[in-house]
Amino acid sequence: MNSGPLTKTSQTSNRLRYKLATELVFIGNSDGIKDPYASASVPIYQSATFKQSSATQMGEYDYSRSGNPTRSHLENHIAKIMSANRAFVVTSGMSALDVVARLVKSGEEIIAGNDLYGGTNRLLAFLNKSCDIKIHHIDTTSVDTLMQYLHPTKTRLILLESPTNPLFKISDIPTIAAVVHERCPNALVVVDNTMMSPYLQRTLEFGADIEIHSGTKYLSGHHDLMAGVIGVKDEVVAEKIYFTINATGSGLPPFDSWLLLRGIKTLGVRMEKQQANAMQIAEFLEYHGFKVMYPGLKSHPQYELHFTMSCGPGAVLSFVTGDVEISERVVESTKIWAISVSFGCVNSLISMPCRMSHASIPAAIRQERGFPEDLIRLCVGIEDANDLIEDLYSALVLANAIDVDQQNENA
Repeated sequence: MNSGPLTKTSQTSNRLRYKLATELVFIGNSDGIKDPYASASVPIYQSATFKQSSATQMGEYDYSRSGNPTRSHLENHIAKIMSANRAFVVTSGMSALDVVARLVKSGEEIIAGNDLYGGTNRLLAFLNKSCDIKIHHIDTTSVDTLMQYLHPTKTRLILLESPTNPLFKISDIPTIAAVVHERCPNALVVVDNTMMSPYLQRTLEFGADIEIHSGTKYLSGHHDLMAGVIGVKDEVVAEKIYFTINATGSGLPPFDSWLLLRGIKTLGVRMEKQQANAMQIAEFLEYHGFKVMYPGLKSHPQYELHFTMSCGPGAVLSFVTGDVEISERVVESTKIWAISVSFGCVNSLISMPCRMSHASIPAAIRQERGFPEDLIRLCVGIEDANDLIEDLYSALVLANAIDVDQQNENA
């Protein structure tokens, strides 16, 4: 990992002085936040209000909706590792997207991918119906297609996922950002980078204006909190983001901020182990003849493009069995793999997106956008890779997804 360019945090000028794996753990004392006791761990300022020195002189903090020292430590740390000018933390990943979406006015337009998380699709549908905001769902892997929908004044947001969830399509973020900024000066390129985390990919360095994360996933790593993260490049945009967070009261509470800060410290070691496991599992599935969607495999059609922007493939992958009922049996036959939505946790999860995380997208639209109903998504944890593969193999055999007799004959 290279250390990246100089960055500015939400409170003071700061920089990545060390490799990112070190910076994840290193929380310096140069962010301007006072701590009279030099605590080795950032304290939890579990306070709703703060005393003021007088009736007219306000201190740095007055009310935790507007700001809290624990949250400020976290936001400064995140801004540093995201190469952001400022960063903000809110109560969930969807809350982060909602805050960003409030930059869009009635009559303006959003261009979004046609392979997005179900909750994102639900929010965009609400904006279209209730706020007169036009949504274009397109294949964002094609820059030429995207250009057809750009409007010099109406286009406000371009919402990307790269890789997408759950089909693992890759968008050319630098090219898209350059085209959008040239043709639509008022438009902002927003990337949901949850699948990669800032450890593997920092999209603000590739031209994105805003990067968002569900902090519930890799940044936390333990599925014991909900959080959303917003990293912003431009100060004017950052002020608008902060105004909305303060006005709506969606800032992350102190205890959750402390938990998230603790989780980020182990992001590097977790991600290295998880994606190493994922690579072995992807190769195992491909060896057995399954169509696997994972940017770490050279069979992925955008393998080379992905690695121009990222230093790793991540730890989530999908595959199809060719039969919905077989896929259901596979999912229900595993023992180590827990049936659950979400990803990024230290333990491994298995799901059928069209039945679970993307079920809110109507079936007809899923079909139109090319979502295989038999798709299985694997969110790989830090368990022993051989145990995970053996458990998955047993489930595939029980579900008749693998013909053991045919394999024995071929052997």
